[in-house]
Amino acid sequence: MEWLMDPTIWVGLLTLIVLEIVLGIDNLIFIAILADKLPPHQRDKARMLGLTLAMAMRLGLLTIVSWLVTLTSPLFSVGPLSFSGRDLILLFGGLFLLFKATVELHERLEGVEHAHTESKVYASFAAVVAQIVVLDAVFSLDAVITAVGMVDELGVMMAAVVISIGVMMLASKPLTRFVNGHPTVVVLCLSFLLMIGLSLIAEGLGFHIPKGYLYAAIGFSVVIETLNQFARRNFLKNQARVPFRDRTAGAVLRLLGSRRHRPAVDAAADAEPVEEETFAVEERNMVSGVLTLADRSIRSVMTPRSEMSWVNLDDEPAAILQQLHATPHGLLPVCRGQLDHLVGIARTKDLMGALLLHGRIDDAPDTGPLRAPIVLPETAGVLKAMETLKQSHGQLVLITDEYGTVQGLLTPVDILEAIAGEFPDEDEQLAVRPREAGVWEADGTADLHQLEQVLETDGLVTEGTDYTSLAGFLLARFEALPAVGEAVEVDGLRYEILAVDERRIARVLIRRITVEAPEPAA
Repeated sequence: MEWLMDPTIWVGLLTLIVLEIVLGIDNLIFIAILADKLPPHQRDKARMLGLTLAMAMRLGLLTIVSWLVTLTSPLFSVGPLSFSGRDLILLFGGLFLLFKATVELHERLEGVEHAHTESKVYASFAAVVAQIVVLDAVFSLDAVITAVGMVDELGVMMAAVVISIGVMMLASKPLTRFVNGHPTVVVLCLSFLLMIGLSLIAEGLGFHIPKGYLYAAIGFSVVIETLNQFARRNFLKNQARVPFRDRTAGAVLRLLGSRRHRPAVDAAADAEPVEEETFAVEERNMVSGVLTLADRSIRSVMTPRSEMSWVNLDDEPAAILQQLHATPHGLLPVCRGQLDHLVGIARTKDLMGALLLHGRIDDAPDTGPLRAPIVLPETAGVLKAMETLKQSHGQLVLITDEYGTVQGLLTPVDILEAIAGEFPDEDEQLAVRPREAGVWEADGTADLHQLEQVLETDGLVTEGTDYTSLAGFLLARFEALPAVGEAVEVDGLRYEILAVDERRIARVLIRRITVEAPEPAA
């Protein structure tokens, strides 16, 4: 019993127990499939009986194979090599393990699964047990040959078999779930089979490979796989902190393709064919607009205060009539003196009719053309604003801050522009206007989400910032009101100030920075 004090024996025992458990999972799965053909009250009994028969089968085969590998007398010779009964057993066993591991690896990599079949007619207990016995004989071969290739002591082999079967009996269901939930563990153990099979073939051909080399390789691989499982668990834990909606949106956007600009490649310099993108840029932008709409603030979607058109009741009727005749808008806020002194909302045609018929606009809410305004705070979400617009019956919504100051207005067209891009009115122009390839002129009020789509970049919108326009983005970079001609470079784009109107950035020239490729060495 001196071999019990050898540490390599215990290392081999632990390694063999793990391999026997993993190799027995397929046997366990097929036993479960066969047991499902029985009535529910007989399934656990058949599962335990099947595992018991598997243990007895493996112990018997271990005894026979361990005796056969002691036959070292040469039976025949092929050139300089002579073969004994032990050599033949090792050769055929190694070839069997290589074949078994290769087939299993192929099925795992190709995604072949053994599906459970529903059966309405229950099979007899004796027939199921007979099938389990046959399956045990087949599935025991790889486990027995693996044991012979791993250790030299019959007692260690039998102890590993008994312990592994006992573990599978006590924890068959959790063990099956763990192995099925961690396919890399199965692939790793199958690669161990390839290594053990190769060592058995080498032994059969007369080349002795010390068992310590196998243990060292297996131990190193187990440590790496353990680190991989920890990394995978931490990754899943971090992913779980991200809301499911954000994970889904990110996955869809990754499937649609990156929004990053791809520089043109000279066809003469690169002869490889470029794969045509499945989704066009416009399609990706619209899907991105839908998926990110709920995360945007109302300030990034609404028409800002500086661009609002409104009617001042303190103006002369002729001036108001001329303003109404020139405006392309169908609804306008009506105020007294300034925008924050809001009286109501009215249709342009009703205001013109009141001026033409009565020469004035009656500001009484019940008798005149004015309606009560719909007001939302700027802290409300875009989805809440959409629901409000649905119930407004064609009326616009005014957006105010915490002090009641009007910050802008929101219409269904603003929501549509947030998804599909700009739809300028007759008196407006595009906020981002292309000049030539890689050059754009943009207004300071241009929305950053829209600008990202046009420039094919994703470095403008930053979570946690309180600005939504190009002017706010540049002011955060300059940290002061820039002068005309000043420029800043961010993420491969150069932003140059073209015009400053009083205390705001009016127009900006955007140019993509081209990086010249280095000349090839002579």
